[in-house]
Amino acid sequence: MELKNHPILKAARGEETDYTPVWIMRQAGRYSERYRKIREKAGSFMNLCRNPELAAEVTLIPIEEIGVDAAILFSDILVPVEKMGIKVEFVEGKGPVLTPPVRNFRDVEVLKVPDPKEDLSYVLETIRIIKERLVDRPLIGFSGAPFTLASYILEGGSSKNYIAAKSVMWNDKELWDSLMTKLSETVTEYLSAQIEAGADLVQIFDSWMGVLSREDYEKYAFPYTKRIVNELKKRHPETPIIHFGVNAQHLLEVNNRLRVDVIGLDWKTEIPFALERIDKSIQGNLDPVALFADERTIEEKVRKILKEGLKARGHIFNLGHGILPQTDPKKARFLVETVHRISRELRG
Repeated sequence: MELKNHPILKAARGEETDYTPVWIMRQAGRYSERYRKIREKAGSFMNLCRNPELAAEVTLIPIEEIGVDAAILFSDILVPVEKMGIKVEFVEGKGPVLTPPVRNFRDVEVLKVPDPKEDLSYVLETIRIIKERLVDRPLIGFSGAPFTLASYILEGGSSKNYIAAKSVMWNDKELWDSLMTKLSETVTEYLSAQIEAGADLVQIFDSWMGVLSREDYEKYAFPYTKRIVNELKKRHPETPIIHFGVNAQHLLEVNNRLRVDVIGLDWKTEIPFALERIDKSIQGNLDPVALFADERTIEEKVRKILKEGLKARGHIFNLGHGILPQTDPKKARFLVETVHRISRELRG
């Protein structure tokens, strides 16, 4: 089978598949004992991201351990932000801490748009290593979207209320546009370089877009994501693009205007509800905590999602967010096998 005919790529394009393909967000993560050992060997999360051999090894773990239909590059959405001139440190129990804080126009002015081939060469080398070893399945590249990245930069890390980000967005439109424009250029170049290095499809994570009202999202975030997608489609028309965010049910109709191929759904977004509002392929959307249920319950939930997904233009099965660190890898493997089995049964 030529890679372009792999079920994930066909589902993304809206073509018929023999079964529903499946991958899992954060599939190369802490639920795996092998990952934990490699992370310990690297010394820190960011060191692991910067080590092409180890990052490639981690990327391929879920292929071997749970049998997913695609690998996703092991990295982090903040990797390009670090190369813009902001220090990124992962603090135990707190998550990412970004310094110095961006507070004014001068702070944005000094940020650079990284050249991926020079500043992020280790990411591209990781992709090349993976592609040498992964011959029968696609590799997914990814980046954060401008709004999510801007929020991290302005808040200095994670946030519950986004006061700093929204204050700039509403009160200093020139500063907001300057930062978002620079981030748009960064994401465009970064994803384009990943595709050129060998990524078969890419996912844009706008993880935090759901904290915005439809009006604010449409005005302050959507235009920048649209700019990225349009440029990627111009440069790489054959490469499918997935767009994903959490708590974004109210933004479905807006995001349907993006030239993406797939819209990812979190587990709180009912598939029939989404299909009334979008005409793209879909991705999702099992609750990550469902993997702590018994196998019969998992099977029932999978069957429901697969049945509903048959009505979509195309369907890539996934969790509605990342797999949790406490998950038993055997349950993850059971999920993949169950999706394959039931989807073949439903497709006759």
